[in-house]
Amino acid sequence: MKQNFIFFLIAAFLAIFPASAQDDYPTNKEIAKRLQQIASSGNAKLLSLTKTEGGQDIWALQIGRGDLENKPAIAITGGVEGFHMLSVEMALQVAEQLVEEHSDLLESTTFYVFPNMSPDAYAQYHSNLKYERSGNAAKVDQDRDGEVSEDGYEDLNRDGYITEMRIESPLGKYIAHKDYPQILVEAEGRAESGEKRYLKYYEGVDNDKDQKFNEDPTEGIAFNKSLTYKFAAFEPLAGEFPVSQEETRALLNYLFERWNIFAFVTFAPENNLSNPLKYDKSGAEKRLVGSMLEKDVAINKMVSDLYNETVSLKAYNQDNQGKGGDFFQWAYFHFGRLSFSTPGWWVPEMKQEKNDSIPSKKSKITPETNFLAWAEKEGLNDIFVNWTEVDHPDFPNRKVEVGGIRPFKMTNPPYSMVDSIAKQHTDFVVKLAEMKPQLEFHNLKTEKLSGGLTRITVDILNNSPLPTHSEMGERSRWLQKLQIMVNKDKEDILAGNTIKLSGKLGAYEKETISWIVRGGGTVTLKAGAPHTGYASLNVKL
Repeated sequence: MKQNFIFFLIAAFLAIFPASAQDDYPTNKEIAKRLQQIASSGNAKLLSLTKTEGGQDIWALQIGRGDLENKPAIAITGGVEGFHMLSVEMALQVAEQLVEEHSDLLESTTFYVFPNMSPDAYAQYHSNLKYERSGNAAKVDQDRDGEVSEDGYEDLNRDGYITEMRIESPLGKYIAHKDYPQILVEAEGRAESGEKRYLKYYEGVDNDKDQKFNEDPTEGIAFNKSLTYKFAAFEPLAGEFPVSQEETRALLNYLFERWNIFAFVTFAPENNLSNPLKYDKSGAEKRLVGSMLEKDVAINKMVSDLYNETVSLKAYNQDNQGKGGDFFQWAYFHFGRLSFSTPGWWVPEMKQEKNDSIPSKKSKITPETNFLAWAEKEGLNDIFVNWTEVDHPDFPNRKVEVGGIRPFKMTNPPYSMVDSIAKQHTDFVVKLAEMKPQLEFHNLKTEKLSGGLTRITVDILNNSPLPTHSEMGERSRWLQKLQIMVNKDKEDILAGNTIKLSGKLGAYEKETISWIVRGGGTVTLKAGAPHTGYASLNVKL
């Protein structure tokens, strides 16, 4: 009896304090378990859209109450880059916090969460050989030489990481940084006396003897390089044609059936939140539009201000606003929705200390040296692989060293920092959801006319700082028009339409509608679209 009681206490303790508390970014299996737990709340539904070449699920989590597809929705996407571990964890934590802490918001807003669009590449973080990978498990001839994956990475120093390789050479264009000699920077001007120069490559061997290194690694197509907008044709990791992969097609097919999405929040290297996009008149006027349209740029600025008020970390080296084939730009230019993207975290900018004893010009600050300065300040010790000399078959009788910043470290913060980052981004998503287009009926007026007729006049107001349609969505016609309806037989409507299609309503803009209706009783007015939700009003004739 006493033994059973002890077992009971142990089980209760483990239920309250799990034996394996999360201390690192989750594996694909752990992601699935957390998603299933969110779905069990009753306010969410989980489905697998498809499986990747590597057999991993592409999960879609629907969060909300009631008629999910006829309420304004935000699509939240993580893992668009396989090496961006933080993005997956943020998508998960935002979903968890929406369900646990913002259940009231789920009455009026739907959230579609796609936590990891690159699970094959993401798994590389948890493999025995760690390197920053973008491509899925498809078999692809990246260098187009007729062989597949014949020139990948090799772990020459056998530490489990793919870092850099430096070779002393008078022909090299790299030198050691003055303050951080373990970092290589491009040389400026002629070599100084005694200055060593280096060639630099990623760690590996020239397996196919074409004098290039690692140009055909064991990875396939990158999700964030294979979308339709400015598709990066003939570039590695892009594929033979846009949307060539099963997971990309499955996601886009799913999205094209969701008319209620009014905005995207993507956690990715691209960034138009801490630093909004600028308007380019010439790009906006091209047949193939190359700039966010002017009114949408103004919205981007407003939402960016909200983001910077909500998220405390200020961006450093933030200028990445899309390179082509990426998901963030596709959502705006080819899907017509408001599209916002953020890495969620940047290495903070480290101010250079003033040293009066050295009046000469400051040494060059690079993202790498800024990262090392920050890591030193934070007391992080596992961020650099010290340079180690190795024998290299392609450089006989030459000094070859392997080392450098460990993969994933510059793009992902220590896991202990993630909770506060995710909390601030959840707050931002909630504020964005509260700004959603919202239609309301105002200033109802009914007038009795002769012959049993009634004139109904009413204002339809968009009570939101956001318009009902993005400028791009209105131009592309891939957002449904507003429907303004009255539930009365057509022969009883003497003036006006039973269904009127209306275009964009700007922020706090209204439209006045009028009908002349025959008969008595009560009629119902209804106005809206899936991405704005619907307003209704009963009118007594």
